[in-house]
Amino acid sequence: MHIAEEATLTPGQESSIPPLFRPFQLRGITLRNRVMVAPMCQYSAEDGFANDWHLVNLGSFAVGGAALVMTEAAAVEARGRISPQDLGIYRDEHIAPLARITRFIKEQGASPAIQLAHAGRKASTYRPWSGSGELASEDGRWQTIGPSAVRFSENYPLPQELTHEEIQQVVTSFKIAAERALKAGFEIVEIHGAHGYLAHEFLSPLSNKRTDEYGGSLENRMRFLLEVTDAIRQVWPEHLPLLVRLSASDWTEGGLTIEETVEISRALKAHGVDLVDVSSGGNALAKIPLKPGYQIPFAEQVRREAGVPTAAVGLITEPTHANEVVASGEADVIALARELLRDPHWPLRAAHELGHDIAWPRQYERAKLPLK
Repeated sequence: MHIAEEATLTPGQESSIPPLFRPFQLRGITLRNRVMVAPMCQYSAEDGFANDWHLVNLGSFAVGGAALVMTEAAAVEARGRISPQDLGIYRDEHIAPLARITRFIKEQGASPAIQLAHAGRKASTYRPWSGSGELASEDGRWQTIGPSAVRFSENYPLPQELTHEEIQQVVTSFKIAAERALKAGFEIVEIHGAHGYLAHEFLSPLSNKRTDEYGGSLENRMRFLLEVTDAIRQVWPEHLPLLVRLSASDWTEGGLTIEETVEISRALKAHGVDLVDVSSGGNALAKIPLKPGYQIPFAEQVRREAGVPTAAVGLITEPTHANEVVASGEADVIALARELLRDPHWPLRAAHELGHDIAWPRQYERAKLPLK
C-alpha cells in the first residue's frame, strides 16, 4: 500500500520552510501545507442537502489558505443524522450541490474532503440552538440504532440493536456514500469513528455489549469499522487517501483506551487507511481535562506506536504551537476547528507570523502585509 510522506524538497528548500507549511503527500494528493479543517457540524441543511451556507463556510477556509478542507459529518443514511439539519450523502441528489463546493475548493488550491458518518444511538436529537436530547415526535423523531440497546444518556433515544443483516446494510450505505463522494469531486474521504457515533459505539465497551463476533474482544469490536474501511476501499480509487477519525480515549473507566486505539490504528493501516485523525471522548458523560493541545499526546503515541501518520486536534490556536507540533514529529497534520471559525484566514496569518511568504488569493493581495 501507499503511505503518506513529505513531498520531495531540496535540503535548502526544506530548511527555509516552517514545518507547518511544508507540503505533505497522501497517496496521489499533495497538500500545500499541514493545516486541515476539522469537520464541524453546521446544522444548516434540509433533508441532507448542502446549500449556500456550506459553500461560503467551507469556501472561506480554502480562500484562507488551509490545505485540506473537510465537510462536517455527512450522514450515509437519513437515520444516521445527528439532527434533522445535518448534512447528508444518502441520496444521489445530494451530489450536485456538493460538487459545487468541491469545485470552488479546488479552484483555491485546496483539497476537498468529506467525513462519512452515522450517528447511531446519538441520532434523532435537536441541533444545539433548538433544544437538547431526543427529538419529540412532532419534531420528526426517528428510531435510532446501535450495536446494543444502550442509551447514550437518559435524555437520548433508546437505540435498536442491529442484526447481522442490518450491520451489512449500514456497511453498504458507507460504500455507496463513498461512490457518491467520488462523483461529487472529493479527493479525500474520512470515516467518522469517534465522538460516540456508530463506529465508535462498536469500538467502545461502554456501548457495545454484544456477545457475537461484533462484541467482546477488541478484535471483534473493531470488526464493523474494518468492514466499513474495506467496503470503501473497494470503490475509493487507489491514488486517493482514506482517513479515519478516532476517539483515542473515552476518558472513563471501562471505556476505550489509548492502548486499544493504537491497536485499532495498526489494523486500519493494514486495511488501507493513510492517516488517523486523533480526537477523544464523546461516548460517555466524562470530565475531560481541557487545555491547549490536550489531545496531542494521543496523536503522538498513535503515530509512534502504530506507524501511521496522524492529525492532531484540540485547542491548538497559536501558529508557533502548531508549527512546533509538526516540527517535533508529534503529528503530521494540524486539524483546526473553532479557531478557524474565529479566523477563516488563520493559515495566511500563521505564515506571516512564522516569517514565511505564501501566495494569497489575488483578490486579497492588496491586504497582504510584507514580511519583516
